[in-house]
Amino acid sequence: MPKPDSGQGGTEGNIPSARTPSDPRTTTAATEATGAMTAMAAVAPPTPADTETPVPVEHAGTGDPRTAARRAGLVVTLVLGGLTALPPLSMDMYLPALPAVTDSLSAPASTVQLTLTACLAGMALGQLVVGPMSDKWGRRRPLLIGMLVYILATAICAFAPSAELLIAFRLLQGLAGAAGIVIARAVVRDLYDGVEMARFFSTLMLVSGVAPIIAPVIGSQVLRFTDWRGIFVVLTAVGVLLTVVVLKWLPETLAPERRHNGGVGQALRTMRGLLADRVFAGYMLTGGLAFAVLFAYISASPFVVQEIYGASPQTFSLLFGLNSIGLIVLGQINGRLLVGRVSLDKALASGLAVIVLAAVALLLLTSGVFGEVGLFAVSAGLFVLMAAMGLVMPNTNALALSRTPHAAGSASALLGTCSFLIGAVASPLVGIAGEATAVPMAVVQLACALAAVACFLLLCRPWRSPEGATV
Repeated sequence: MPKPDSGQGGTEGNIPSARTPSDPRTTTAATEATGAMTAMAAVAPPTPADTETPVPVEHAGTGDPRTAARRAGLVVTLVLGGLTALPPLSMDMYLPALPAVTDSLSAPASTVQLTLTACLAGMALGQLVVGPMSDKWGRRRPLLIGMLVYILATAICAFAPSAELLIAFRLLQGLAGAAGIVIARAVVRDLYDGVEMARFFSTLMLVSGVAPIIAPVIGSQVLRFTDWRGIFVVLTAVGVLLTVVVLKWLPETLAPERRHNGGVGQALRTMRGLLADRVFAGYMLTGGLAFAVLFAYISASPFVVQEIYGASPQTFSLLFGLNSIGLIVLGQINGRLLVGRVSLDKALASGLAVIVLAAVALLLLTSGVFGEVGLFAVSAGLFVLMAAMGLVMPNTNALALSRTPHAAGSASALLGTCSFLIGAVASPLVGIAGEATAVPMAVVQLACALAAVACFLLLCRPWRSPEGATV
């Protein structure tokens, strides 16, 4: 097999269609020593995954963009991490500016809140559009179009003269920003397989997981020097920078022979086929319901920590950051220690079990079973619950996408949209009983966690099917 050169892979049509081997020994070495991956692939004997689709002669030579992407290692990880971090940055950097937007545009607070809802709805629906596009045209073209639209919409937000116009372009910003989320997952599916894919998702969480921690801090610092419009100027600059980085360092990863040529009808049929796959639907719902637990925490924790337990905004920020760090750390433990040693289903089951136990503990604590409890006990329960997400999120993505090599973009779109929609439904329920109790938060979290376990057991049936089997 000729040794590929290290050419920068911006050129399409030069990609072998064989996937990365899923043997745990190979993938462990590949992740720990990214620079040696290409050399290992050159000498390793072929496996069934290697030979699933013959490599055309014209694609077997030099300039392989997928090999270049894997060889780039850290650079590609940072690019994909930046793409998945852009939507949280777009949401959370803006949060400290909400009161200023209300005053500046002379709009009611409820109207300004719709700017957040519009962006979130755009992120959910945009994935359904971009995912099938990337299966038809490749990953780079839809991503670059999405980034350009994101830059334009964000720049207009910075100069919006009214709340109504701001809402409209926040919706467009979310629709375009969804391209980064869905295509980043699809690129990972193109490049990796099996446990190696789960390991990469865990690494990606390290990069993208920092965004929710630092975004409010960045937004607050920007407001020290300018008004709320300056936040959108900063986001526009971030979009421009990411677009340049994608152009230079992210090659096309979907071979032309693996693309779909159909239109809207074909895209709908593909999604219908994915939803008809019981196991894929099981992992999708499991991940979406677990994500709803996260949404319930995000929606309720500012109120619970500050209003009920009397913590200061600074204390809340500290606790929020610690919980996010817990999620990131356990994600790295999953990727570096568990993946390849235990099955992905077992790691996922362990994470779900911990989430259920933490949700039960939070319900008991907040309902007064143990009498009056302080902030420390509730914060400890929230920390355990959030950290366990590091076992659930990367493994549900990897297990679901392992079944869909033929439609990674559409599958990624369904995974993202399901998570956002279930989370959006769960979030308002945490305040259903008013402002005097944290019980609704714990009830919603426990209900979603139990539903996630039910979907995992009833639909995925991990004891019956080989892990990662494709449909």
